[in-house]
Amino acid sequence: MIYSVEDDEQIRGLILYALKQSGLAAEGFPDALAFWKAVSRQRPTLVLLDIMLPGEDGLAILKRLRGSPDTSGIPVMMLTARGEEMERVVGLDMGATDYIVKPFSVLELVARVKAQLRRAEPQSPCQAMRVGEIQLDRETYSVSAGGKPVTLTLKEFELLAYLMRHVGSACNRERLYLAIWGDGYAGNTRTVDVHVQTLRQKLGGEGEYIETIRGFGYRMRRVT
Repeated sequence: MIYSVEDDEQIRGLILYALKQSGLAAEGFPDALAFWKAVSRQRPTLVLLDIMLPGEDGLAILKRLRGSPDTSGIPVMMLTARGEEMERVVGLDMGATDYIVKPFSVLELVARVKAQLRRAEPQSPCQAMRVGEIQLDRETYSVSAGGKPVTLTLKEFELLAYLMRHVGSACNRERLYLAIWGDGYAGNTRTVDVHVQTLRQKLGGEGEYIETIRGFGYRMRRVT
């Protein structure tokens, strides 16, 4: 889930429309108070943050995000009308991962959001993994469930590998979509749901290890 903190209702609406049209889940907030309430309910995967806000400004929000272990790793992109070099330097020095000056291109904004989400993905996946009775080996491109071999398509294999690599963690649909299909694929997050369904069927009884998180995404259940 991407959060946009922008007090200008028209700009906020444009940002949310562009992100949702690109298959990304997003919510918008006019001020820090509404934003922090949302963060307490659901941790965002990326934050688009204006500097000039009523009450707590964007730099103060950024400082709080970076100061908490729960939110310190979230990519934060600053969107502001302040184009001076010093403002950009301050924001980046405080931990912003990108900086876009208004007025901005919507296409560029979406492309840079997707680039930030890709960079946030963990690297160096394990070659061989096991969760309960599911075994996956990248080197031999093989999968077994309950001791029986399972034949998967390339995308099903990559999706399973991603979930197993993040076992126990909630994975939202946008991150899954970008990690497996990339931003050049003509589809949306519904593609993830369809592949999870077929993946569960092919895994048989072990398919129940893949849990649905309503309104968010999926999680590979940790099996002891």
